[in-house]
Amino acid sequence: MTLAVVFSRALNGMDAPSVEVETHLSRAALPAFNIVGLPETEVRESRDRVRAAIVQSGFEFPLKKITVNLAPAELPKESGRFDLPIALGILAASGQIDPATLARYEFAGELALSGLLRPIRGALTMARQAAAAGRDFIVSQESAAWAAWCDETAVYAAPSLAATVAHLNDFAPLPRAEPPAEAEHDLYTELPDLGDVKGQHAARFALELAAAGGHSLLLMGPPGTGKSMLAQRLPAILPPLTRDEMLDNAALKSLLPGAHAENLRIRPFRSPHHSASAVALVGGGSDPRPGEISLANHGVLFLDELPEFDRKVLEVLREPLESGEIHISRAARQATFPARFQLIAAMNPCPCGFLGHATRACRCSAESVARYRGKISGPLLDRIDLVVEVPSLPANDLLQQQAGESSATVRARVLAARERQYNRQGKVNAALSVTELDDTAQITDTAKQTLGQLLEKLNLSARSYHRLLRVARTLADLADDTAVEKEHTLRAIGFRRALDEQ
Repeated sequence: MTLAVVFSRALNGMDAPSVEVETHLSRAALPAFNIVGLPETEVRESRDRVRAAIVQSGFEFPLKKITVNLAPAELPKESGRFDLPIALGILAASGQIDPATLARYEFAGELALSGLLRPIRGALTMARQAAAAGRDFIVSQESAAWAAWCDETAVYAAPSLAATVAHLNDFAPLPRAEPPAEAEHDLYTELPDLGDVKGQHAARFALELAAAGGHSLLLMGPPGTGKSMLAQRLPAILPPLTRDEMLDNAALKSLLPGAHAENLRIRPFRSPHHSASAVALVGGGSDPRPGEISLANHGVLFLDELPEFDRKVLEVLREPLESGEIHISRAARQATFPARFQLIAAMNPCPCGFLGHATRACRCSAESVARYRGKISGPLLDRIDLVVEVPSLPANDLLQQQAGESSATVRARVLAARERQYNRQGKVNAALSVTELDDTAQITDTAKQTLGQLLEKLNLSARSYHRLLRVARTLADLADDTAVEKEHTLRAIGFRRALDEQ
């Protein structure tokens, strides 16, 4: 046998295209080791790693001309994940492995010089697509913890090249990997509780409304009034991740080096600093990686001090807020990442922060206030459903105020409202299309007429009109009302008017 084929996977965003590692041995020339098929530097360097790993594992490295082709040739190949399939191809072509056993598996893993296997990125994505191809997946022990979340195929945890060969030759089977055991205790106990927030009834209700319908929210008020505190407690009143959502997030998280496969049931909460670049926020790089909006998928993206972000950085949020995904295009690579996040933002009313404060005077001029608020573009504000003021509390009220409702109490109402939405339309209200608003949202003609009469007066765009209808639908769900009535629409407009006044 002088030719062997081993199946592996490349990585391109959330996609893991198939790669056939073809290995050919020839005696017609001096010994050499060549890798072709558009390999990048990390793949070309695998020649030395593979040679040392084969020898250190007790196998014979053939003194022949070795040609390894990574097909398809037009697909860029990066990272050390091809070390293991290249080594197995050489051993199969030289008769040290039964090549018939290779066809039922896919392999990925970086080799140490000792022959041990190191973890790789994207193991879960590869395992899911290996399952679609009808093959089992062999990967390092560390990466197997990620890949095992895919229960549609057998994932085997291999500590080394030698152990992999022993498995293929039926000497010592590899253990089948299992995902980390889920915690038996209530995961919500690890999250900050909404009961810690005293007062701020309007802001608390807006947070509950945002959680119930999946709406975006802007909290506006002076420093120290609890805007960040409120935002950090949103995950505690959101429903737990479904299994499909958890797998989506696990696949995203597995793309990051050094990530751990535990606590994947908790909805992500990402809070990037206002100095973050556009690439950090939406993802990118020559080899595209997910950004903060993708790492917040099915969770919360909190932007504190919203006007302090660079305006160009904020503008990149407009497309993913509508589509739920982000497309990254580079000269040689294109990638698409999911980005179905819930945007929660906070800002001061002016640069000094005390405009409208009950006891402290604002030092800002009208021009500086307009310039400060103008950092947030109209199109971005048009995509925010709810705006609520978070005023400063008087000292006496703060000291005497009883603790508010706990997260568990509020979460029960949120879960009930979401159950009504899923029973009616199969999704949260914020995700309803225009057609679905007309067909399934059960909005009365009176409610639509009331909103239509205010369209021109409030200078609303078509997008704002439909967002108001979605908010009104959520208000009805929280009240356990079957149809959206006029009062729900008027209450939704109250949140919109607060936005238009900013």
